[in-house]
Amino acid sequence: MDNIVCWLQSSLERVFPASPAGGAHTLGMAATRGERVSFQACVRNLGLDKLDVSVAVTGDLPILVRRVGYVPMLHHNTATPQDELDGVGHIPGYVPDPLFPEQTVIVGGLESHAFWVTVSVPPDATPGPLELSIHFECAGEPLAPLTVHLDVQPLVVPARQGFPVTHWFYADALCDWYKVEPFEEKFWQVVQPYMVDLVAHGDNCQYVPIFTPPTDGVKRPTQLLKVTEPAPGQYWFDFSDVWRWTRLARQCGAQYFEWTHLFTQWGVQHAIRVYRRNNDRNSLLWPPETGATSDTYRNFLSQFLPAFHTFLQLEGLKDKSFFHLSDEPSEQHIDNYRAARALLKELAPWMKVADALSDIHYGREGLTDIPIPVTSTAHDYAQAGLPAWVYFCCGPRGRYLNRLMDTPLPKIRMSGWLFYRLRAQGFLHWGYNYWYRSQTQQLIDPFAEQSGDAWPGWAYGDTFLVYPGADGPVDSLRWEVFGESLQDYALLQALAISPDDVLLSDLKDYDEFPKHAQWLETARQRLLS
Repeated sequence: MDNIVCWLQSSLERVFPASPAGGAHTLGMAATRGERVSFQACVRNLGLDKLDVSVAVTGDLPILVRRVGYVPMLHHNTATPQDELDGVGHIPGYVPDPLFPEQTVIVGGLESHAFWVTVSVPPDATPGPLELSIHFECAGEPLAPLTVHLDVQPLVVPARQGFPVTHWFYADALCDWYKVEPFEEKFWQVVQPYMVDLVAHGDNCQYVPIFTPPTDGVKRPTQLLKVTEPAPGQYWFDFSDVWRWTRLARQCGAQYFEWTHLFTQWGVQHAIRVYRRNNDRNSLLWPPETGATSDTYRNFLSQFLPAFHTFLQLEGLKDKSFFHLSDEPSEQHIDNYRAARALLKELAPWMKVADALSDIHYGREGLTDIPIPVTSTAHDYAQAGLPAWVYFCCGPRGRYLNRLMDTPLPKIRMSGWLFYRLRAQGFLHWGYNYWYRSQTQQLIDPFAEQSGDAWPGWAYGDTFLVYPGADGPVDSLRWEVFGESLQDYALLQALAISPDDVLLSDLKDYDEFPKHAQWLETARQRLLS
């Protein structure tokens, strides 16, 4: 057919509706045993009539084919130079991101579309060359097949060790989107595919909403811990739902657990909201303005923390857990943080605290056991000799590492390489499935709005990595590429590459590193040769 062109493309270049047709009919790739690799099978309609196109991929390995969907992006993200933006000339417009479990597409006139093909190489796969065949059909008529040559390496890459990765997980969003009540039986059927999805993309730490998260506004109550007050100031705790959550997460592959902040965000001023009942937003145990170190909250913590410790010990979770005090207090709040930290040390000396604390004063004073600075201040901690995790959020932007809707995919793929090279101890991100208008309880349609309706302060692509599907999460391009970057981390670890190896010498900092696919391809070839 003269009005249709099919081609192959790597997973590191987005295909927009107006992208020109490519010319690659073959593609070469290499993978270790135990890896997942991906590429795109693309089609462009050169005519004006609509075309019905389907694709099938065959080969002797497990293969998943998904249609790359488009979502509207009204603006580029701000504070970033043009040479660090993807989609220039296409944005405002439709941007490729969600991956739908479909193998067919309607291609309008002068449109391009892509299918995302994921190939899983089992650890026991036979090393050597393999051939994958890509077969397109248009209106039932077969087109010339395309071919991927996959070189399966003998190396088996084991699971990543000693580098926790966590994303904040919003049970309230699942309840609101799927119209289930917190922790009723239907809820558990909803949550399991999302837990599986996290682990499948390299996230090995499951967030546990033992209390409703005190971050980004007042949330719908989703508190796993059942609390009753048989007498004023006396509390009884039922950990049954906490137990079910952590057991399910372990069954899904989680190795670590991250627990709710115990004090309010951005200032450490108040006790968190603890509810008697999730279905009653007015069933608070104390007023919202109750002080962080007040007698009321001290009394609660003095009863809760020993019970919590017993639960963790019985479940073997204490040494696999990360606990939070408060999220991102600024320098002016250091006295509040210091007082709350002293309270926790008094009541729970066993508790190791990890917090997003970009201000180096917190690290120098040793107020947290595991500081988590933003990427733009991570070098301050490194220069001070303070081991730290790292995070990025809506910022920093510009030349810094991020994974926004218009972040070039090779830049996202550098995540694992940078974490390894710069000796990060772990990674945290706040937005796995935040499908709300910024700091409200109002759901948005994530297929239409990806900034929490708060651009430019909140960036397109920062608030979530997965879309809500009928039977579980719909992955995004950004999530797939980030997951593959964590495989690169595991490869470097398996080969015992020193972070100071000359191979990684081009990686200077989170804003100074190679940002093109050729560097990645060459580096992996050198590792696998």
